[in-house]
Amino acid sequence: MVHAIRIHETGGPDVMRWEQVDVGEPGPGEVRIRHTAVGLNFIDTYFRSGLYPAPIGAPFSPGSEGAGVVQTVGEGVSHLKPGDRVAYVEPLGAYAQERLVPANRLVVLPDGIADKTAAGMMLKGMTAQYLLRQTYKVGPDTTLLFHAAAGGVGLIAGQWAAHLGATVIGTAGSEDKIDLAKAHGYQHVINYRTENFVERVKEITGGKGCDVVYDSVGKDTYPGSLDCLKPLGLWVSFGQSSGPITDFNLALLAQKGSLFATRPTLFTYIATREMLEKTAGELFDVVEKGVVKIEVNQEYRLADASQAHQDLEGRKTSGTTVLIP
Repeated sequence: MVHAIRIHETGGPDVMRWEQVDVGEPGPGEVRIRHTAVGLNFIDTYFRSGLYPAPIGAPFSPGSEGAGVVQTVGEGVSHLKPGDRVAYVEPLGAYAQERLVPANRLVVLPDGIADKTAAGMMLKGMTAQYLLRQTYKVGPDTTLLFHAAAGGVGLIAGQWAAHLGATVIGTAGSEDKIDLAKAHGYQHVINYRTENFVERVKEITGGKGCDVVYDSVGKDTYPGSLDCLKPLGLWVSFGQSSGPITDFNLALLAQKGSLFATRPTLFTYIATREMLEKTAGELFDVVEKGVVKIEVNQEYRLADASQAHQDLEGRKTSGTTVLIP
């Protein structure tokens, strides 16, 4: 029998249960895949806790990205066949040994990218792609601040932004994570536990500030992130690992320099098949060329997902983590 992590009611990591499930055969436009690796992401904890409502009713399996092998294909699927190595982001339900996935959400993996690498980079890597290449087009004239520089998205974004020629500033919470960020493209890394990141950004930029701030932290970095921007700068709030921002004041954008603000999600940027293939293709290209190196720093058994969530929320992990079915 196939097993999966199931959540019957939202709450802490202990609500996740390892249970037998009936997967069934793929319907029209669907593919049944056997996971070889599943990615761990902060968004998984949001669905588990109820901070984000799951798009399907309970019980449900969390998890937004995975890699594996096609087992069977449903009617009308022509671009995939049994034995193909594939990866995906969305729909929810990756914490399973096997599952059904809409065929139009799967991309075939190049030979040069391993399953664990793919499972750990699809969501984070494509997030880095849209942040750096679409939300704000980073280039040699860009000065940027990236919070949580030693996190999964941060380590990918640092390498990619450095390759694009940007001045890359990051924040991290320990000396180990600062060293890790510096090894992944960041020229300057600020210890947010011991330094005032707003003052340090002003020092680093000679008082000019940044063109763009990428902020996945939320409550703890607001409104400080706004004070790190140049006039007409862009604040990109794409996560809330420290908690949601509940008192956003639109007038602050005027007061602090006619700033721009956006709250993007990956799923908008890969909504169509064309957008998905373009975003994933650019990610595969920089990884295969060695511009961006994906390092899986932690592995857990899928059955031990509750421990993985505890460690992620306790900031005991760095970079990429995968769950092995």
